[in-house]
Amino acid sequence: MAIKLHGDPRATCYQRVAFILAELGLPFETVTVSIAKNENKSPEFLQLQPFGKVPALDDNGFVVFESRAICKYLANKYAVPGARLVPEDGDFEGLALFEQAASIEQSYFDPPSSAYAHDKIYKKFHGEETDEAAAAASLATLDAALAVYEGMLAQRQYLAGDRLTLADLFHVPYGVVVKAAGAQEVFDRYPRVRKWLEGMEARESWRNLVGNGREEVV
Repeated sequence: MAIKLHGDPRATCYQRVAFILAELGLPFETVTVSIAKNENKSPEFLQLQPFGKVPALDDNGFVVFESRAICKYLANKYAVPGARLVPEDGDFEGLALFEQAASIEQSYFDPPSSAYAHDKIYKKFHGEETDEAAAAASLATLDAALAVYEGMLAQRQYLAGDRLTLADLFHVPYGVVVKAAGAQEVFDRYPRVRKWLEGMEARESWRNLVGNGREEVV
């Protein structure tokens, strides 16, 4: 029985999980759940994800939802020797720094990035007018966060140390969307941040995902 990823391939949270599946070299089947058609609110999908949000993962009968939780599960169960994306159990300092970095992404990067994408892309997709003031405020919040990132990356190669982890890779889907929405300059202001993000975008796992027709909407 294959790993099945239920979700909308255009959604950033789906992309986050698909990216990690590819990074781990895990084959999987996409079960498309169209947000535009409201399929995420269907009784069938709500059996997998009772909040009606994509994605949900079915790994041989074990179902888990919430994209970051899915990724942590996969990275632990299918860890690649010598290239773990989460620290090993017992590495208390490494785990603390990893969870700190993961919390930074979810607390300081994702909210302004998703809000900016909502105003600049999602509203247009649904025929609504962009709230330029709200978008500018979100971008300013993101800019302030990236200034802190720049300082952190001056001291280490990645957010949790000198080894790539999920906490870094989690940034890629929304980072790409924000740039595509017209905010490349916010990353260009911070050369270490730009190099860090571009390095992850250049990974074969992400390039293959892009090459398979991924669309950038939220």
